[in-house]
Amino acid sequence: MAVAVAVTSTKSTHFSPLSLDAINFLLADVRGALGPYLNVFLVTQQHWSQSEVGLVTMVGGLLGLAAQTPIGAAIDATRAKRGVILLALAVLAIGAVVIFAVPSFWPVAIANTLIALVGDVFGPAVAALTLGLYAREELARRMGRNSAFDHAGNVAIAVAAGAIGYAFSQRAVFLLVPVFAVLAGIAVLSIPYKAIDLGRARDLDGEPDAAGHPAGPAGYGILFESRPLVVFGLCVMLFHFANAPLLPLVGQKLAAAYPKEATAMMSACIVAAQGVMLPIALLVGRTADSWGRKPLFLAGFAILPVRAVLYTFSDNSFWLIGVQLLDGVGAGVFGALTPLVVADIMRGTGRYNLALGAIATAQGIGASLSGLAAGVLVDHFGYSTAFLALGAAAATALIVFAIGMPETAEPGKRDAP
Repeated sequence: MAVAVAVTSTKSTHFSPLSLDAINFLLADVRGALGPYLNVFLVTQQHWSQSEVGLVTMVGGLLGLAAQTPIGAAIDATRAKRGVILLALAVLAIGAVVIFAVPSFWPVAIANTLIALVGDVFGPAVAALTLGLYAREELARRMGRNSAFDHAGNVAIAVAAGAIGYAFSQRAVFLLVPVFAVLAGIAVLSIPYKAIDLGRARDLDGEPDAAGHPAGPAGYGILFESRPLVVFGLCVMLFHFANAPLLPLVGQKLAAAYPKEATAMMSACIVAAQGVMLPIALLVGRTADSWGRKPLFLAGFAILPVRAVLYTFSDNSFWLIGVQLLDGVGAGVFGALTPLVVADIMRGTGRYNLALGAIATAQGIGASLSGLAAGVLVDHFGYSTAFLALGAAAATALIVFAIGMPETAEPGKRDAP
């Protein structure tokens, strides 16, 4: 058993780092038992059209993303960081049970919307916990470790979902959500409330101003006044517009060719990518300070258009799953670095979670719009056209990031060996 350690400078309460590891691992299980499995289930088992699936995805995403920035502001303001995660877990569990029990259009649309409203709570909330538990100099490694355990959880749920889908049915996979939600809730409660530095959890350094008054949070206008944050948000939107539909589309191609093995094939795609993401996340955590954030992000962005184009070369299952390995590089870099880059940009403002909510909004806009766009393209022009269009969006994201995004790591850290 790991020895509990104190990692805050202002609290005497000890906590075990394994608690945060377990949270990241189990939250990945909760989210991963929905995700692409829902699209494949609706298309192959419920016989929904691509446009219907895209419409549900878009509506849920658009309504959910409208709440992302306010949710970030609420996470900044609330002292109940753990309670926010517990509430989101309860909503996810209920939504998954509804999809299992009544997989028709309106129940699924409503459940998916509720899931979308709370789904992106986890990223900002867990990042807030991490900031509140760890000192700045430990942050890059800890964020990398968070991302690594998240990817490990995705591998675990993909294997479990594949086995259950093959042995029972695709529909049975959704019952995994409430099980893992309960386990994740226990992990959240294992972190003592007093171990969290609430000021640092919102990226407020607590240093007094020139008049000696305690520092307060910046105004909401900081979201638009920070040019790096605006550029980063645009790149995130383009990245997720290109990336979000790729795995579901590949899963649908595999399901059409291998209907009995549909869930197992989807799990193979997820495991292939997540197996790469885990070491990439650890590498990013170890090198983000010394190498800088921008070179690592450029590598992650560059992989996406290549991957989209490669999907058009063959319908062979081994080829499609092999290309999916490239997702591990891009998503591994993105997942580990995003909360760290936002922490760099927002340092001392007290608006860290607000900014993460805004980035989640940009991410949701891209992913939601692309769901419908990809569905329409597939219905009218085929899979290859959809893949090429998404690849063009990915290339645009790469160019915008290369030209407009500055390095955010501190110069002293970048020069360190």
